[in-house]
Amino acid sequence: MTDAMSDRFLIIGPEDAPTTILLAHGAGGAMDSKSMVAASEALAKAGFRVARFEFSYMAARRISGAGTPPPRAERLIPEYLAAVSELASKGRLIIGGKSMGGRVASMAADELHAKGEIAGLLCLGYPFHPPAKPEQLRTAHLETLKTPALICQGTRDEFGSREEVERYPLSAAIEILWLEDGDHDLKPRKAVSGFSTGDHLATMAATVAAWAAGLGDR
Repeated sequence: MTDAMSDRFLIIGPEDAPTTILLAHGAGGAMDSKSMVAASEALAKAGFRVARFEFSYMAARRISGAGTPPPRAERLIPEYLAAVSELASKGRLIIGGKSMGGRVASMAADELHAKGEIAGLLCLGYPFHPPAKPEQLRTAHLETLKTPALICQGTRDEFGSREEVERYPLSAAIEILWLEDGDHDLKPRKAVSGFSTGDHLATMAATVAAWAAGLGDR
């Protein structure tokens, strides 16, 4: 399976797929990082058209080679909204991303869903808090989220483990798929869990397909 590169997006999956998933990258990994490629390939095999894009700070890194830090997530919302506007999408659109990319998408989701522009939100490894700082929660907007959402999270994710997240007062619109022993990239320790990364990605993609089938036609 190969990627198609446009001026703005890296696209994989059937062009005539009924649902397109728009994904943004994490704070430190580009849209062609190993975890983004693997997740996109799994979703494409499940029948989705997957489009990835980069925020401007990450695109600038490719040119300068400098490790430009990301801006605050709130400042990236306009860039995410612009990507939604620029993406040529037939059928339903689901937005989301890896880690920070999913967080930014979650902050833009209700505005887009209210206008009928998206059907749902998909977060791969949501950064509920910074590592080793569980008191610095990034969940306030998730308590009132109205957009149907699916968060795929490893049970030992240092940005929010199952034990931690199950105590949060999250919106009823949010469903969570827990992947046993998965880290922030959904990667398990096979010797501990009995699962491989491929197993978890296949489970993730199958769960996304079943969840998406229950969404509206937006």
